[in-house]
Amino acid sequence: MPEAFLSLPPLNALRAFEASARHLNFRIAAEELNVTQGAVAQHIRGLEADLGTKLFERLPRGLALTDEGRAYVPNIRRAFDLISEATLLLRPEPARLTISVTPTFATKWLIPRLQDFVTYNPLVDLRVLASESLSSFQVDGVDIAVRQGRPPFGAGLMVDLLFPQQIIAVCSSALLPHGTAEIAATEIQHHVLLHDAHNLWPEFMEKAVGLKMTTELKRMRFNQTGLAIDAAIAGQGIALASRFLVAADLAAGRLVQPVSGEMRGTQDFYVVMPRKQRHPEPTQAVRQWLLDAGERPPV
Repeated sequence: MPEAFLSLPPLNALRAFEASARHLNFRIAAEELNVTQGAVAQHIRGLEADLGTKLFERLPRGLALTDEGRAYVPNIRRAFDLISEATLLLRPEPARLTISVTPTFATKWLIPRLQDFVTYNPLVDLRVLASESLSSFQVDGVDIAVRQGRPPFGAGLMVDLLFPQQIIAVCSSALLPHGTAEIAATEIQHHVLLHDAHNLWPEFMEKAVGLKMTTELKRMRFNQTGLAIDAAIAGQGIALASRFLVAADLAAGRLVQPVSGEMRGTQDFYVVMPRKQRHPEPTQAVRQWLLDAGERPPV
């Protein structure tokens, strides 16, 4: 180690000096450094003793730099700037990516798994763009999307199946007749049916339950599937949803399946991204995480 390094003051003392010189107040400097005011004052006393000179004048209301302190602080700040610059060169900045999803997919599937995402992708700064309208990869700066529909989505896009559309009916267990695990198929239409924008109840009743719908006595309409699911959890009626969106609620007992039938829909869920990506490596990492997470149990 060079001899000059051996005579350097402690780094914490220099940090306390730089912060105190900026604020001219030990208390505010202590709050910035997340230490006590006494610790800052002790660092400064030790630094002054080490340098053999006084750096601050202690005034009734704050501090003032001495001539020696004013001469010392610019070089200390420059030294900290150099340390920061050198560290940034070694530490890669997170890649900023935007994922486009529907609000229901975001709240019911993606958000509960974000901690897992951060664990697997610590160098990806993910922006979640949740909208019912179709976002543009170019105009909206979207890097990757989860879209519901039927391929093909476009020649310039890569597409992976994430979830099939398996439609089931769900409700709160409070709606089940006492001592039973299901609601009789003929009784379904006598409950409040919670509709979303997909309006799948007539098709579901015919294909999954085997009955044609007559005029509904009670209904509620929502513009998002997630709202219909939340209403079902609250005991307001029976909703239809893709199985993967309610898997966690079923596992936790917040929802039950009042009829065993299900319907295979035609609007599956896909991971979609441009073939030419702005950030290929992190975008591929997000794609792989989505596909892997889709195969893991609900959280």
